[in-house]
Amino acid sequence: MGAFEVNGGKKLKGELIPQGAKNEALQVISAVLLTSSRVVIKNIPDILDVNNLISLLQDLDVKVEKLSPDSYAFQAKDVNLDVLASPVFQEKSARLRGSIMMIGPLLTRYRKAYMARPGGDKIGRRRLDTHFLGFEKLGAKFNFEEDNNLFSVSADGGLTGCNMLLDEASVTGTANVLMAASLAKGTTTIYNAACEPYVQQLCRMLNSMGAKISGISSNLLVIEGVSQLGGCTHTILPDMIEIGSFIGLAAMTQSDITIKNTGFEHLGIIPSTFRRLGIELERVGDDIHIPAQENYEIDTFLDGSILTVSDAIWPGFTPDLISVVLVVATQAKGSVLIHQKMFESRLFFVDKLIDMGAQIILCDPHRATVIGLNHEHSLRGISMTSPDIRAGVALLIAALSAQGKSTIHNIEQIDRGYQFIDKRLRALGADIVRK
Repeated sequence: MGAFEVNGGKKLKGELIPQGAKNEALQVISAVLLTSSRVVIKNIPDILDVNNLISLLQDLDVKVEKLSPDSYAFQAKDVNLDVLASPVFQEKSARLRGSIMMIGPLLTRYRKAYMARPGGDKIGRRRLDTHFLGFEKLGAKFNFEEDNNLFSVSADGGLTGCNMLLDEASVTGTANVLMAASLAKGTTTIYNAACEPYVQQLCRMLNSMGAKISGISSNLLVIEGVSQLGGCTHTILPDMIEIGSFIGLAAMTQSDITIKNTGFEHLGIIPSTFRRLGIELERVGDDIHIPAQENYEIDTFLDGSILTVSDAIWPGFTPDLISVVLVVATQAKGSVLIHQKMFESRLFFVDKLIDMGAQIILCDPHRATVIGLNHEHSLRGISMTSPDIRAGVALLIAALSAQGKSTIHNIEQIDRGYQFIDKRLRALGADIVRK
């Protein structure tokens, strides 16, 4: 496993350009399996999870052409379905949770799909029921082969539209089911659909390919099935999780940083949530400028009780930034209750922050109270291990603000979601080395 060595306590300065959105990329790249036509996707992030998905498509004989460092052309004209059940493909797909989103396109176009149980972050229970219950409502048959850990779905007569209520507003579940419904017979109505910008972007891409999806940006999607889809050119949004991470980085390191080309109108309540932590940020066109602040003070509720920051389905606060908000709060003035509702293991990295000198009370697997140090006492560098993508970058932010040397192991987790992060941080003046 690789590691980052970080000598923290340095103020940074400069500009950052966010990568394309990881979560959107995994969805729209999977969608190329819906058509035999050429699909061009721009602003693709160069990160492990996305590169692994592209590699899986190539294993299926999808033609992949790299047009520029962040643009690819895909053509799934002659997909080799026999590869799906091969041990090598199953092993590769099991390492990537995003591989689950290939099932919907393959099922609706070829009437069958196989996939190993996917892995991914160790952040708690992440059910796949929403995906397969949705497929079953469209007429597919589902089977899980426990001996080889293999999911299989089939629809010999094709999929048929229906009215369905998703058991949870899962982003990936919504994306998978609506991709399957796009080529189903008749009309599908999805209640309790996720409406994150990633799903909105996928819907717009599918419509540009000839799909008929209405209700975009709402929790009620209506998909009129069509017989086939064509090609398109699609541009991925800037990654709102990376943008939020950079806002937190600026605050923790007391740095003057400008984030360029943020797609600000798609950020929802992310900027206002950081403002409630006392962080000054200014929108300049489509950029965000965070000036250097010696201190930032956490807001309170009107009755004087301490602020609670909790995650929620869109347009609520994204759970992928809860780890960053928690780290940022460790050096704020005041206290905050962090409530991670969706994943029961995502707060377990706080023991590393406590070792660094942070004042945090882990109330239970879902809640932590943070008593800010107000930059009066710096965190101290330690050796630690990244447990998942988002906790990994949160620990990296803590290390960059800490006094002394920190070593972060298992940085492959960070590389899954953040491209060239060490190189980009060095350009701002950070002392970070990849080992």
